[in-house]
Amino acid sequence: MKLFGDVYRGKRALVTGHTGFKGSWLSLWLSQLGAEVVGISLAPETQPNHWSLLGLEASVQHHEMDIRQTTEVARVFKATQPEVVFHLAAQPLVRRSYRDPLETWSTNVMGTASVMEACRQSRSVRAILAVTTDKCYENQEWAWGYRETDRLGGHDPYSASKAGSELVAASYRSAFFHTNGAPLLATARAGNVIGGGDWSEDRLIPDLVRAMASQQSLEIRSPNASRPWQHVLESLSGYLLLGQKLIEGDKNFDGAWNFGPERSGNRTVAEVLNRLQAHWPEMQWQQTLAPQPHEANLLYLDSAKAHGQLGWQSVWNLDTTLEKTADWYRSFLDKQTTISTQQLAQYVEAARSAQAGWVTP
Repeated sequence: MKLFGDVYRGKRALVTGHTGFKGSWLSLWLSQLGAEVVGISLAPETQPNHWSLLGLEASVQHHEMDIRQTTEVARVFKATQPEVVFHLAAQPLVRRSYRDPLETWSTNVMGTASVMEACRQSRSVRAILAVTTDKCYENQEWAWGYRETDRLGGHDPYSASKAGSELVAASYRSAFFHTNGAPLLATARAGNVIGGGDWSEDRLIPDLVRAMASQQSLEIRSPNASRPWQHVLESLSGYLLLGQKLIEGDKNFDGAWNFGPERSGNRTVAEVLNRLQAHWPEMQWQQTLAPQPHEANLLYLDSAKAHGQLGWQSVWNLDTTLEKTADWYRSFLDKQTTISTQQLAQYVEAARSAQAGWVTP
C-alpha cells in the first residue's frame, strides 16, 4: 500500500511536542512513512510515557528545549533544514491553565509565534501544520457543530490561548506567507483524542488507568459533559493528509480545518465510561461532589469541510476506539508490552478496507 501519496518518504519533517501523547504517535507514523524526523520538545512530564516506551531515539533526532526559546528553536531549524513542520507543542490542559494561566498563554501564543518565526526565517520549509483544539471556538452550548468560520474564543486560559494561537498562525499566513513560493500554512482543530499511551493529568482515560492501577474508583467531574471522542490515529490521519496537500503545493488547503468524529462519536463522559466498561469490566467510577472550575458542557465539531474538500473520513467508530484504547492499556498493565506499532498497522488496514482516500494499492 502507498500512504499519503508517499510524499513523506525522504522528507525532513520537524515535529514540535514530539515527546507528548499526539506527538509521539505522529513521530512513530512519520518514521514508518520514511520521513527524516526531527523533534523539538520538553522532556516527558510523566513516568511512564509513550515517547520513551516507543524507543524512537535511533530514528528521531531529539532536541530538548522550550519552544519559547526563540534563538534555540531557530538554531535547530537552521541546522536541520526541515521541509514540513508539524507544530504540536503546547500547554494542553484546561485545569492546569487555571492554576498557571501565564505559562499557558506564553506557551500557546508566544511559543506558536516562536515556531512561526523560525519557519519564516527558514528557506527549506514548504509546509506548516499548526495543531490547536476543538476548544478554540467561542462556546455557545449549541447543538450543532462548530465550523471553521465560526467565532474563536474561550472561557478558560487554555481555550482562549488556543484561539490566540490560531490568530498568530492566521497573521503569519496573511503577513508573511502569502507570496508565491512562501510556505503553505494550515491549522487543525481535532476532537477529544484518546488512545493508548496518554498519561496526562486531568484527562479521563489516563485518570481511569491510574485509578485502575491503584485499584481505586475513578472520580468524575462532569459525567453529563458531551465531547467529540476519537482515536488519536484518526486526528493524525487528518494531519498527515492535510500535510500531503500542503507539501504538494496546493493553496486550496491552507487555512483552518476541523477533524472530528461522526455524530455518533459525540457522547457524554458517562456514556463513554459505560461503553468502555464492556472492554474493561473491573473498572469503577463515581461523580465527585467537590466544586470544579468551569468547563464547556456541550461541544461538537462539523468536519464537513475535511470530508468534502480533503476527502478525509473516520475509520474507527467509538466502540472500536474504546476497544483499542482498553487493549493498549491492558497490554501495558498486564504484560508490560507496548502495542502501538501493531495498532497503527491495524488502523492502516482498516483504512484500506474502508477505502480511505489516503490509502492507495
